[in-house]
Amino acid sequence: MSFIHLDRYTTGNYTPGASFLRQLLWFFIGDPVVRTRLIPLSSFKVWVLRRFGATIGQGVRLKPGVRVKFPWRLTIGDHCWIGENTWFDNLAPITLADHVCISQDVYLCTGNHDWSDPTFKLITRAIHIERGSWLGARSSIAPGVTIGEGAVLCLGSVALRSLDPMTIYGGNPAIALKPRIIHLQCEDCQDP
Repeated sequence: MSFIHLDRYTTGNYTPGASFLRQLLWFFIGDPVVRTRLIPLSSFKVWVLRRFGATIGQGVRLKPGVRVKFPWRLTIGDHCWIGENTWFDNLAPITLADHVCISQDVYLCTGNHDWSDPTFKLITRAIHIERGSWLGARSSIAPGVTIGEGAVLCLGSVALRSLDPMTIYGGNPAIALKPRIIHLQCEDCQDP
């Protein structure tokens, strides 16, 4: 007895969200430029992503090796840091609010398959990373997850469900470890 029939797989009504020509141009020109380690300038890579439809704020820093499946489904707020080899596997939209830090080798996955469907049906769900959050190196975010404002996902952790604001999470699957407390350095300090 066979459990799944991959020969019957279809993407259903899913579309990549751009013309075939735009996809080809991204694949052969845009993606290699954004990923390259030969061009260290974040500003140029941000410019390229914007030309392909990404919405990106001011002061964004992109390290080498960043992968973006579909830039037209990527929104990044102001003053975000994107670490080496981050992979935005965005079959559905990924949105980062302002002041988000994504460390090295983070994987953000918006697509999965219905394991109860014999044709392995595609399921896509958006990811939202709220203001001031930090995703630790080699962490992974599952489809449909929202990382609450100021939350921290520790090194190598896996967020299979949404994370509460101002909480530190760790493990696989990630569990709440403790509240995140920000210590101000002076009385006049104010959050912009």
